[in-house]
Amino acid sequence: MLRIGRIPFAVMKAHAEASYPNECVGAMLGKAGSRGKSVGLAMPLQNSAEGSQHAFYQLSNDSLLAADKAARQMGLDLIGIYHSHPDADAYFSETDLKHSCPWYSFVVLSVKGGKYDHANSWLPDFDQTRADPEELQAAE
Repeated sequence: MLRIGRIPFAVMKAHAEASYPNECVGAMLGKAGSRGKSVGLAMPLQNSAEGSQHAFYQLSNDSLLAADKAARQMGLDLIGIYHSHPDADAYFSETDLKHSCPWYSFVVLSVKGGKYDHANSWLPDFDQTRADPEELQAAE
């Protein structure tokens, strides 16, 4: 289970809406334990994809390392990555799967017409052949 607090979820939604009609990307920092994962901080990152960012995001290694370092400095874990799907549902695409890391949760936020619509969380397998839904509790 992935729990996202009210403030980090508000940051994620605002980032997704502000990036529209492009995809946004960011990191989720928090704590992982036996009862699931809890996100206490959302860190917007730069979509470094070249060309159209409407249906694709790219996260640079430097951005990912910076997010991991920030998490460790605050005594937190890098829980996962979030990104948006402009004018589409919050599904985990084949492209998302190919660029995933099996040790992270992936939250996809649907943004339709520039406004947040819904979100889902996904857990990719180690072979990157499928991503299973992860129970998501997001405080709105």
